[in-house]
Amino acid sequence: VEGGWDYLTYDAPSNRLFITRGTRVQVVDPDNGVVLAEIADTPGVHGVALASEFGKGYTSNGGDNSVTVFDLKTLQPLTRIAITGGEHPDFIAYDHVAKRIFAFNGRSHNVSVIDAADDKLVGTIKLSGKPESAVTDGKGMIFVDIEDKNEITAINTQKAVVVATWPLTGCEEPAGLAIDQQTRRLFV
Repeated sequence: VEGGWDYLTYDAPSNRLFITRGTRVQVVDPDNGVVLAEIADTPGVHGVALASEFGKGYTSNGGDNSVTVFDLKTLQPLTRIAITGGEHPDFIAYDHVAKRIFAFNGRSHNVSVIDAADDKLVGTIKLSGKPESAVTDGKGMIFVDIEDKNEITAINTQKAVVVATWPLTGCEEPAGLAIDQQTRRLFV
């Protein structure tokens, strides 16, 4: 949808808000609401992940099964990564421990793993169902809610393997997910 939106990503060091808008990403100054720039040609974009240590950002483009890599300073596209083995990348996250991008593919029920140093697709992780949002714990684990199975799945980011799955009894179609990294508590 041209005027719709999905995930928001806030970049604290630059005080910029990234808003996905279907075919583009708007970069907004959250203090005054002014659009600073747009990252174009991101068909079916759902999310933005930031790998600040590499000076790069990543968009998950569900419309053409790709990830756009862009420069965090100039906001200009650098390259586009084809997601082979995955369909419809939705949520996307960066884990600084493994230095990897994780693109969660809604239709193929898996995760595409990208090395942030060279932007190469390095693997695919099978999931039990449709992934929605994910969070990292800052210690090498990423957690994702599995929307159609009412579960949380834990992934070791360095080994790129599922290490645990827990049922979410009484929770139907979990979509939002947050973590308190100090207490290691997940909020679904």
